[in-house]
Amino acid sequence: MGWFWADAPKDSSIPQGHPVMSSSSDISKCPVDHSKFAKKFSNKQTATSDQGPAVCPMRKPNETTTQANKVEELNPLNNMPLFIPAEKQPGQILDLPTERTFSTIPRGDDEAEGVWEYPSPQQMFNAMLRKGKAEDIPEDAVESMVDVHNFLNEGAWQEILEWEKPHLEKLSNDTRVPRLAQFTGRPDDMSPKAALYLQLSKVFPEKFNTEPPFDRHDWYVLRPNSQGGWDKVRYVIDYYGGPDDAHGMPTFFLDVRPALDNVGSAVDRFNHWVGPVWKKTLGEEQEKK
Repeated sequence: MGWFWADAPKDSSIPQGHPVMSSSSDISKCPVDHSKFAKKFSNKQTATSDQGPAVCPMRKPNETTTQANKVEELNPLNNMPLFIPAEKQPGQILDLPTERTFSTIPRGDDEAEGVWEYPSPQQMFNAMLRKGKAEDIPEDAVESMVDVHNFLNEGAWQEILEWEKPHLEKLSNDTRVPRLAQFTGRPDDMSPKAALYLQLSKVFPEKFNTEPPFDRHDWYVLRPNSQGGWDKVRYVIDYYGGPDDAHGMPTFFLDVRPALDNVGSAVDRFNHWVGPVWKKTLGEEQEKK
């Protein structure tokens, strides 16, 4: 879930995850519908950055105009506007940080492209203002939203790396790692799995989430292959909201898996979910013998 703004400096000496000051307004690199995520904060009177780990206002595919009907230039990697100001807005009370943080997620098919970069709290606030989604969001909640946004994106990437691990193990002498090529937000397109679970929740409400995902993303991951090139694999990510925790902060659940675009992804899903159970069952049977 989130915005990746991939105009990060290409200096590999900069540690990943290190916040940097940037006056650049190019925000062309990030993946989640921040507006839906923002609703979870709209009723919070206060929220500080130490209350919890965030999202971003992703544009729908092919959405190319602002509320003023001015054509914007979009980045094809994430359907985000290329330029959003990082300056404090008229009427804004708090001074929001303008620091932008590097993710740990490699970008593109070349190490020289560096990593995806997250928006600063000020840029996220400005983006929500432009979409008309910020009127109910307390200014002091924006930093927490960014924290959660970044946290969810990093969590989604770690889930993807778990899926990719069996493929990397086959390339023992290859030092390349999976990379995120592009992504798109699809908040209005419910995945087949989410639709199935929603129907099952009507019969088994204690087993399945009775609320649909509040967002969906498709991430396109570059997987190293044995020919020295890359295979592009589409991953589907459903974002679910959970009950507030003991501190009144929202909780989230991610359902990350490769899309069923080919037989290989179907096999991956079977091995990932059924394989461990099957192996455990066989191991228990052998122990009994």
